[in-house]
Amino acid sequence: MKVYSHTQRAGRWLLIPVTIASGLVAVAALSRVWQFALGVPVLALLGWLFSSLTVEVTALELRWRFGPGLIGRKVPLKDVVAAEAVTTSWADGWGIHHTRFGWLHNIAGFQAIALRLGDGRRFAVGTDDPGPLLAALQRAASISHAN
Repeated sequence: MKVYSHTQRAGRWLLIPVTIASGLVAVAALSRVWQFALGVPVLALLGWLFSSLTVEVTALELRWRFGPGLIGRKVPLKDVVAAEAVTTSWADGWGIHHTRFGWLHNIAGFQAIALRLGDGRRFAVGTDDPGPLLAALQRAASISHAN
């Protein structure tokens, strides 16, 4: 049973790979070096894979997936010992990478939920809906800990 489900769209942030792809096409056309154009399909694939981020909370787990769902992760709520809303910065970037919050999974904006697991691992999930997501995690985690 889903306690929470929300999809964040990359929206205007997709302009970054589109702008880079346009630049590669222009460089390829002007320099007659066709290899620059090879970056266009790669950027198109990345744009498709990271076009959205869906976060779901069930009674037992937190799960998220990018775009069509080929890239994602899930964490049992029984393993979560702390969760808090945090603000990332431009230096933390977007995508999947290690940051001061542990592994960050995001597509746009500067809001995230940082989590700490019982084994000490830390990570953060980006969201444009931090309040309801944090509340859903707190409700569901108390349910799963009671079982």
